Amino acid sequence: MEPATMGAQARIQRFGRFLSGMVMPNIGAFIAWGLITAMFIPTGWIPNERLSELVGPMILYLLPLLIGFTGGRIVWNIRGGVVGAIATMGVIVGADIPMFLGAMMMGPLGGWVMKKFDETVEPHVPVGFEMLVNNFSAGILGSLLAVVALLVINPAVNTLTSVLQIGVEAIVNLGLLPAASLFIEPGKILFLNNAINHGILGPLGAAQVQDLGQSIYFLLETNPGPGLGILLAYFVFSKGAVKNSTPGSVIIHFFGGIHEIYFPYVLMNPTLILAVIAGGASGVATFWMLGAGAVATPSPGSIIALMAVAPRGGHIAILAGVIVSTAVSFAVAMPFVRSFTRRQVDGEADLARAQDQMKQIKGLGKVEKIVFACDAGMGSSAMGANRLKKKLKAAGLTPVVEHVSVDDIPQDAQLVISHVNLTERARASAPHARHFSITNFVNAPEYDDIVKELSGKSGE
Repeated sequence: MEPATMGAQARIQRFGRFLSGMVMPNIGAFIAWGLITAMFIPTGWIPNERLSELVGPMILYLLPLLIGFTGGRIVWNIRGGVVGAIATMGVIVGADIPMFLGAMMMGPLGGWVMKKFDETVEPHVPVGFEMLVNNFSAGILGSLLAVVALLVINPAVNTLTSVLQIGVEAIVNLGLLPAASLFIEPGKILFLNNAINHGILGPLGAAQVQDLGQSIYFLLETNPGPGLGILLAYFVFSKGAVKNSTPGSVIIHFFGGIHEIYFPYVLMNPTLILAVIAGGASGVATFWMLGAGAVATPSPGSIIALMAVAPRGGHIAILAGVIVSTAVSFAVAMPFVRSFTRRQVDGEADLARAQDQMKQIKGLGKVEKIVFACDAGMGSSAMGANRLKKKLKAAGLTPVVEHVSVDDIPQDAQLVISHVNLTERARASAPHARHFSITNFVNAPEYDDIVKELSGKSGE
């Protein structure tokens, strides 16, 4: 792959990770809203006029504010989150649609403005005036951004959302929704699944739920059927290490909802992208014909999560789509897997190479953000961060190195270093990052190992 293409892909992946970083911590709130919707709206399981009053305020106010706060916090911790939430309120007021897109814009913007202000002004604040400056600066900047959001961003987002909805409705009316799999399934293999699901399909689905009580958009990317068909084809027609690895992968994928587990099997035999596209398209067509939908984003995309967010009477339609997509993906993959197996020399080596390729695609080969985590994020982690910065600089490496509280690790952290007694808390705070445990922040021998590993991965 050309360097320019890889660079563009890496930027898209970082953007996707940033979008998902705003949404993923709040998935519980989305599920809570979905369950309340499924239970208490007039067409729900237990219709209740009083309790259904929760539905509107949660989707219009609570969820966008949580996204805005999280986006601001990613950029500039709690202060950024507070200003991001204030700014988000500007796009919410007066809107009759869920302002998820506006929240994804104003939340990070509020955090960025607060960050730049603090970096510029903080060194010049007289001793004893820190709290006064901090509180008033956040209030003033937040209020200004809220006004700008209300007067400028709100109308722009309303217009953009209307255009998107008209476009999607036109695709649906023409019966072309299954064609979306031409973009969704290859995008998943390139680890753009979170960006597609939470950045595009999620907001469209939430808006549709308000009108219909369910949405098919929640099922387009999260359907585990295409990946399951690939894994079953390998289980039936492959041999050796590849065959032996598939049962565990099936369980993790189908019941655990971790779709990334099947990506190496596609990368190992790239022609299988045709199988997942066919499986995805057939599943979408089945969902569409049977009127299937969900009340919230199934996250992770396991069969258990899909069943949990199915509306009343909607379980069979969702299961039918999953079964059809699995069967089609399996049927299309079958000849490719059999051909691959016949010419296979070392299946274990092929799988290992595919897994390495997956790591390269996902961007694990280059660490751009390292975080030191301690209880308060001030003392020992600051010393460790300074120590590692010097070693990285001497090696010619330039990743961002920050120090934070163990409970406030940024979602875009790729490598987290913490004391051995805090590692479990760090893993819970940043489950997708790599973790190093150390016993001495100042003179940890692990620093040299980290520098050596990063130097090797950087190709130096």
